[in-house]
Amino acid sequence: MMQVVLHQFPGAMVEYRFKCRTEGVDLSPFANEIREEIDHLCSLRLSRDELEYLSEISFLKIDFIEFLRIFQLNPEFVSVTTDGEFAITIKGPWLHTILFEVPILAIVSEVFYRNTQLDPDYKEGKKRLRDKVAFLKQQAGVDGFRFTEFGTRRRFSAQWQEHIILGLRDELRENLVGTSNVFYAKKFGLKPTGTMAHEYLQACQSLGPRLAYSQKFALEKWADEYRGELGIALSDVYGMDAFIRDFDLYFCKLFDGARHDSGDPFEWGEKLLAHYQKLGIDSKTKTFVFSDGLSFDLAVQLFNQFHPRVNALFGIGTYLTNDLGYPALQNVIKMVYCNGQPVAKVSDSPGKTMCPDASYLAYLKQVFNIKS
Repeated sequence: MMQVVLHQFPGAMVEYRFKCRTEGVDLSPFANEIREEIDHLCSLRLSRDELEYLSEISFLKIDFIEFLRIFQLNPEFVSVTTDGEFAITIKGPWLHTILFEVPILAIVSEVFYRNTQLDPDYKEGKKRLRDKVAFLKQQAGVDGFRFTEFGTRRRFSAQWQEHIILGLRDELRENLVGTSNVFYAKKFGLKPTGTMAHEYLQACQSLGPRLAYSQKFALEKWADEYRGELGIALSDVYGMDAFIRDFDLYFCKLFDGARHDSGDPFEWGEKLLAHYQKLGIDSKTKTFVFSDGLSFDLAVQLFNQFHPRVNALFGIGTYLTNDLGYPALQNVIKMVYCNGQPVAKVSDSPGKTMCPDASYLAYLKQVFNIKS
């Protein structure tokens, strides 16, 4: 997404806000420590070795690599406050703030657990991992089951995530196809994997020619940038019904598939299958990426329902990287403004919609004919 911003929207200004969806959790006592970790994050620079690794990825262009050579996050774009309640606000040029979300969420999670779980039960965590691996190995008829590790933002700790990835790589080598953490992909010889995220389509509400066309505008700009690579479209910024209306024959042929991230995944998959079939497209040539709160059990159920009608791929996060027996924090950072205009995601899952402007949200729902 950062490369798209560099080439397509270099002047966009944005604002993000943090939200903890877990009831009863007060992060205020850890605000100073979180601020210190963010300041440390902003001291980092990509190394020559890391830049060489990125330059070998086919879809990353040379001017973007050269931009990363001089890039450094700026702590002045991040505010951590405790006035009334704990809050994190990120505000500044999109190009210079887009990399904050995942590491800041990881920082908040790790700071919280190292202060509240002083003696982590790693023995229990390792047992749970063994049980998960054993479960998947015991499943019949799941040849071709593939998943990628998506757990950086809500991990228990960096140390634990590393242990999990190594364990998965060693025990489930035929099933694990990659990780969304590019650092660990490089370190452990895995494929860096991911798709566009909600903020990209949200920003296009402001950057496109008109709101009703913003989803199509976002998909067209993505295709302009990647020319057939990275062809998974995110489907739930306006709900699945609005996505299908915009995902016409042109986009169905142009994109390799779509990603599910809210609502009932079985219903979502059947709707998308029916859409492809209606347009005369062989669904076996398309990839369905499921990534919403998955466990191996749910992922296997989805695999059994949709394989071999589609190429099913699963992005699995918190279930792997934060399961030691403690409740996992449900933290998010969402874009709320772009170029001074409110932007929003209207989720198929209750409670996931996040927008500071009720009138804009109502207008967005009207434009995209969203009933909820």
